[in-house]
Amino acid sequence: MRQASHSLSIATPGRGLVEITDDIAGWAADQGMGQGLLTAFCRHTSASLLIQENADPDVRSDLEAFFERLAPEGPHLYVHEDEGPDDMPAHIRAALTQTHLSIPLAAGRLALGTWQGVYLFEHRRRPQRREIALHLLGE
Repeated sequence: MRQASHSLSIATPGRGLVEITDDIAGWAADQGMGQGLLTAFCRHTSASLLIQENADPDVRSDLEAFFERLAPEGPHLYVHEDEGPDDMPAHIRAALTQTHLSIPLAAGRLALGTWQGVYLFEHRRRPQRREIALHLLGE
């Protein structure tokens, strides 16, 4: 059994879904393992990770619009406003999604479905630099 770890730095343009499938899959393939389990962990409390459809961009638009309605910004909606009006909604969105993913590695590739992609879901309005910790355990 072997292990490998890495950190990805992802620049986001602000709120929305940023596909990072190729970044993760490329690193995993470079490790030369045939089978295993990849863990991806978002090291932030106002961003998250998703596995979602990557064929139709309307899916991303609909997800972003849904989360806008689910955790809206607004004056006096939240007590925590230290970092601006988008801060607490970002924490709520991150709490309702995932900060880590586990993806099997089979035949040296991520075992994602045909239409699945891995996304960093940025919940803040301004551009950010996000760190994703990767760990691969396999052989």
